[in-house]
Amino acid sequence: MGMAIIEVDGLIKRYGEHTAVDGVGFAVEPGEIFGILGPNGAGKTTTVECVEGLRRADGGTITVCGIDAQHDGDRLRQVLGAQLQQSELPDKLTVGEAMELYSSFYREPADWRELIDTLDLTGKLGAQFRKLSGGQKQRLSIALALVGNPQVAVLDEVTTGLDPQARRDAWELIERIRARGVTILLVTHFMEEAERLCDRLAVIDAGRLVAVDTPAGLIARVDDRRRIRFRPSAPLDHALLTALPEVVSVQRAGHQLVVTGTGNVLLAVTGVLAREQITAGDLRVEQTTLDDAFVALTGR
Repeated sequence: MGMAIIEVDGLIKRYGEHTAVDGVGFAVEPGEIFGILGPNGAGKTTTVECVEGLRRADGGTITVCGIDAQHDGDRLRQVLGAQLQQSELPDKLTVGEAMELYSSFYREPADWRELIDTLDLTGKLGAQFRKLSGGQKQRLSIALALVGNPQVAVLDEVTTGLDPQARRDAWELIERIRARGVTILLVTHFMEEAERLCDRLAVIDAGRLVAVDTPAGLIARVDDRRRIRFRPSAPLDHALLTALPEVVSVQRAGHQLVVTGTGNVLLAVTGVLAREQITAGDLRVEQTTLDDAFVALTGR
């Protein structure tokens, strides 16, 4: 791990008597897609709004590219771009006008026409904001976040409200943004999105940091076992499977066998079946998901 591009240490944010963020700390490495994962109301958005300098923390420190995010907003805006959870523009403002306006806010902006082309919005330059689809509005908000040529982009619930195909298009776009050399701080509550995109995740619940790890690491903390379900074509002595070092248990569920194990249990089991000349019908491999890990870590 090299020098962090984002460092959050002991972040506290209160609203009256309510502590929305309570001692959260994490570090993001250059080039990462770092996810902030948590249930609604967990403190995810408040955390990133403090990172963006939009909210003043009540405690702790935040640095982005070595800049104090709480006290040097002018410099911060030159290195960090943000796509907010709810982004609205004037209804009659066109895509081209919005890009030109936002570009004027930065000392060294990106080529916004190239950016629009990358985000598949070239054909919408003259379109008014009100006439854009949900997916097009999201892509425009991402373009506006990137027009300042930032080193860091914060994307907050970027795929909320999108249909499944538009969501997958957005995932591909986020991966292309990272390929441009931009470090991404991604706020999400979609488990599939987090597992697909993020190098590491910070799980926040009730304002507290629960865990920081890779998606696979979070899953392994809970249960790294796999379950193999199949219908054997002939009677099978369970002892042949329980004798395998990879197998934890063998159970019968109706006409199916359920084998639970670790490591390369699938190869070990199929090897026994092949030796015994038994076919595995309706074979299905199940393993602990990020959903399972999330529930185990947060209790909901």
